Amino acid sequence: MSTTPVTTPQTTTWKLDPAHSSAEFKVKHMMISNVKGSFNGLSGTLIEDTSDPTRSHVEAWIEIASISTGDESRDTHLKSADFFDHAQFPTMTFRSTSVVKTGAEAYNVTGDLTLHGVTKPVTFAVEGPSAPGKDPWGNTRIGLSATTKINRKDFGLSWNAALDTGGVLVGEDVQISLEVQFIKA
Repeated sequence: MSTTPVTTPQTTTWKLDPAHSSAEFKVKHMMISNVKGSFNGLSGTLIEDTSDPTRSHVEAWIEIASISTGDESRDTHLKSADFFDHAQFPTMTFRSTSVVKTGAEAYNVTGDLTLHGVTKPVTFAVEGPSAPGKDPWGNTRIGLSATTKINRKDFGLSWNAALDTGGVLVGEDVQISLEVQFIKA
């Protein structure tokens, strides 16, 4: 009689290091160039299943008030009810629902993105995580990169202005890129 071995999940909990992580975005402005911005208020947790990475899970939060585009008046407008409405919706969240291996160190991580009070499924193309490494203070760290594209109107961010020359002031598609370090909990 043959038996199939049972794999016991082996998990490691990682906490996002906000000092060494970034969330950046870019969107077309006036249909001629991209405007870039970032968020600094990142936090999150990765539960990594080292025996089967596709059973891993990530949750992340971004404080909307931490937005920075390099222009204070634009940042104020983006925080207003015209866009993110940070007074009513202070946090953007992501909770993974599936992880699919796409290459040697590549995954598609799908999850629920909640932005501006709207929750939609989004898939990030993820490179990593890197092999664990020790920092000078004895912490174990890993890193990863992730990218996706969303349509801002899908999340109720529909403010725009028509241009005299045709077209609109703000594009609909938003490219999102993350560079994240985690510290072993």
